[in-house]
Amino acid sequence: MTHSSPAENPVVPGAYHLGDLARGGTTWKVYLETKTDTMPVKGRIHYVADTGQRSTGWIFIEPTEPDLLRRFHEFSALELWKVLESLA
Repeated sequence: MTHSSPAENPVVPGAYHLGDLARGGTTWKVYLETKTDTMPVKGRIHYVADTGQRSTGWIFIEPTEPDLLRRFHEFSALELWKVLESLA
């Protein structure tokens, strides 16, 4: 997954578009929102499809934003699907 700059994202303001998940004719855009005004830095995942949006709580807590992005990238596509399914 690659990421965009937060300024390019109109769907979830301030979030990085980090890739897409597709299954059964539905494509979910995956965004990572970061909260950098506190220490440690926090992050949460947003899944956006034509049919709706699902979001986690602040499930990532890391010392810096690069650490948070690195931690997110440790998740496999299967793990991201499991998180999405848990939000149903």
